Amino acid sequence: MLASAGSRYTWWMFRLVRDRQGAALAPQGSVVCIGAFDGVHCGHRALLNRVRERAARLGAAAVAVSFEPIPREYFARSSPVSRLDDVRGKIRQIAGLGLDMLMLLRFNAGMASMQAGEFVEQVLVQRLAAREVWVGADFRFGHNRQGDVAFLREMGGRHGFATEVFSEFTLGGQAVRSSVIREMLARGDFMGARHLLGRPFKIGGHVVRGRQLGRKLGYPTANIRLGRRTSPVNGILAVRVHGVAEHSMAAVASLGARPTVAGVEPLLEAHLFDFDGDLYGRRIDVEFVAKLRDEEKFDSLESMVEQIGRDAEQARALLAPSNPVFQPDFADDRGRVRSSGASA
Repeated sequence: MLASAGSRYTWWMFRLVRDRQGAALAPQGSVVCIGAFDGVHCGHRALLNRVRERAARLGAAAVAVSFEPIPREYFARSSPVSRLDDVRGKIRQIAGLGLDMLMLLRFNAGMASMQAGEFVEQVLVQRLAAREVWVGADFRFGHNRQGDVAFLREMGGRHGFATEVFSEFTLGGQAVRSSVIREMLARGDFMGARHLLGRPFKIGGHVVRGRQLGRKLGYPTANIRLGRRTSPVNGILAVRVHGVAEHSMAAVASLGARPTVAGVEPLLEAHLFDFDGDLYGRRIDVEFVAKLRDEEKFDSLESMVEQIGRDAEQARALLAPSNPVFQPDFADDRGRVRSSGASA
């Protein structure tokens, strides 16, 4: 459970800090890693685990430093930026890895104009008493991206911390990057994305009331508004919905602007098979399994309903127990497909 204490939060022994100014947070020093951590994929987790291990050896706090909104979101405010997870998901993923603290700094005009040296002195030295700082080889920070690894090493020499570069993480020869995963999701390669993420890709949220059109057409849906989020996934999809029953439930979903019914905002709508109940207000997670087709505009509601029927039939077949390729346990914990007599 996450309990508030001013600008600091506690989740068991995990702390979430939002402010870059204030008293020292790590009296025994800290081992720090810095990044956007979009999706907290396998590469991120390898880095975070290394930081946790180094901190344990040094008797220091293990700390991740990140930003919300992530910098590329802030600088692209006029054009939406897709993300692998929202802030809630990022916090949960990092907390689950056993770090002591996440410093989740507010990326605003003040942060964007902050000089690289000021960031080092205020955040890494005064606030975190860093003993080691871990970053990627292409790490840049500070106003106009003026700070880099060489600058960080120079500042570390002055202030007594070591700068360590975490080499690019690969799986089966594939570089693990958030941008690569977003590209996989955009083209419907959910198994590939799962392999690099280390878990299925999901979008979660609270079910909201819609226009009830799906119910009138014979396909009631659980609707999740994306709000400011932009998803790398769109179209018509076979999905599993978590949070309704003890096990996930098969469904067909639409994620898009719904051009046939003059939709205004992107909406995630999931029609759960063989379910009739009230989900309003409940938080659910939608796991994407396979893309069926792109969203399209139909000439009439009748033709749209006919296509929905075909989509539902295809999704049922893909998610049926008789199709082992798309069963929840078909991929192992590394995301690799296990042999079951089927090809994928």
